[in-house]
Amino acid sequence: MRFSISNATSLVHFYMKILHTSDWHLGQSFFTKSRKNEHAAFLKWLLQQVEVHQIDAIIVAGDVFDTGTPPSYARELYHAFIGELQGMQCTLVVLGGNHDSVSVLNESKALLKYLNSHVIASTYGELSEQVITLNDRKGQPSAVLCAVPFIRPRDVLVSEAGQSATDKRQALGDAIKQHYGTLYNEALSLRASMEEKRIKDGSENSAAIPIIATGHLTALGVSQSESVRDIYIGTLEGFDAKGFPPADYIALGHIHRPQKVAKTEHIRYSGSPIPLSFDELNTQKQVVLITFESESTTPTISTLPIPRFQAMEVIKGDLKAIEAAINKSDAITLASQTDDAVSEVDKALSEFNKTVSATDNAISSKDPVWLCIEVETEDYLTDLQQRIQGLLEGKNAEILQLKRKRKRTVNSLTEKQIVQLSELSVNDVFEARLALESIGEYSASETTEDTLTDSEQNAGETEEAESEKSCSRINRIRQLFNEAVELVHTNDEDADLSGEASLIGSVGKTSAGASPQNGSHTATAGIGKAELEQGVAQEQAHNRKGE
Repeated sequence: MRFSISNATSLVHFYMKILHTSDWHLGQSFFTKSRKNEHAAFLKWLLQQVEVHQIDAIIVAGDVFDTGTPPSYARELYHAFIGELQGMQCTLVVLGGNHDSVSVLNESKALLKYLNSHVIASTYGELSEQVITLNDRKGQPSAVLCAVPFIRPRDVLVSEAGQSATDKRQALGDAIKQHYGTLYNEALSLRASMEEKRIKDGSENSAAIPIIATGHLTALGVSQSESVRDIYIGTLEGFDAKGFPPADYIALGHIHRPQKVAKTEHIRYSGSPIPLSFDELNTQKQVVLITFESESTTPTISTLPIPRFQAMEVIKGDLKAIEAAINKSDAITLASQTDDAVSEVDKALSEFNKTVSATDNAISSKDPVWLCIEVETEDYLTDLQQRIQGLLEGKNAEILQLKRKRKRTVNSLTEKQIVQLSELSVNDVFEARLALESIGEYSASETTEDTLTDSEQNAGETEEAESEKSCSRINRIRQLFNEAVELVHTNDEDADLSGEASLIGSVGKTSAGASPQNGSHTATAGIGKAELEQGVAQEQAHNRKGE
């Protein structure tokens, strides 16, 4: 917190600036590609924002690293950033996330404390360590932080035998709420003592002391992306924003899309600084700037857009549409242009880079564009990869993800449909379950005879042989299932489901005692993923033995 003097009023004006960021995921491998250059560029950009905006503190709300065993270059970037920041009189607070290893963060915690950095890896330990006084650039106490990292259930909750899923969900939600409440009360006490000390010392600083909280969790109603991992699997789906304490600002992490929580201005996710999945490309990455002024604890909140440091694109459509999009993209076609044309584009990019102050790390026309291509087709194209690569020949692009989307979709068993089990036959249920499996190179739902087109029959001999083998395996599973169902209907309770029908013997075991009226539905109840996989494995072994 700093101050300025107004000549008109002779009043001292205090203010404090804090940057909120999260989910760096240093060390991420993106479809085998390193994000080292992007992360290095971001950290350099972040240091520049500290200098330009005279930032007093930075809060990193979890997931500093992508894995519990980050590569050496990721640790090097982390420690180098802290070393650079220390010379700027800016306090750093690092919170552990669900991707972070507590031991990895703690290994340098004691050392980083001497570099004006606070590391809170977990909630395990003394509560007093999680309530931090934030100093301004002059070293004056100016805010109180409830430093809450990712809360592991075992750190705040003792499980009890016999609890239902609802009871566990309620207990975890209550434990998280209680933890926040306890820390907030500690923060209130600390703020009161800080204010008393100001009065006792006769300080000119009469600015109110804000209380800030952090968190690394999923709040109810947020918009997620593909790269976000569930953290409370089977228990808490999302934390109700009503459970947060009445802090002046709450800095959250874990969700990679920047957003407000429960339509409030002061509870926010900053989002990740770089796209961690292709579905994040339409989201402007940012850090949040929180400014506390004078005697008000209500902050002024703004965002600082982060430049893109790696060209990435998603292209969808049929092959003709994809070809048109590739030829239309300036970034992709640069490699096939003349040196003069590339030079002109580089000049334009250089001017853009100057505006974001990252000239040596921003997007270059010479860097290949990372592509996600989603082909919409009803045909099974065995040479799809080769076709797409052919479209990119001589282009400045690299395919990282290639998807094939069929217009004819198969309804999932998990979809909510207005259909009763009594309306389905045994085969209907079995085919729906089988459609969820992938055998060989494609889904079981895609191997029915009517999907085999002329283009597939003209594919290479190797691919054709593999396709036929996969079809044969699935048809064999269908045959075995039909034999098992027939045995269920014709045999009594002691029927011995022997021979090939034993591949899905769990169906017979589950249904052997079923009556004729409900036997057909009971027969399908035992078909689980494990049984189907076992059947496939045995069938593959049978095929190898025959070969």
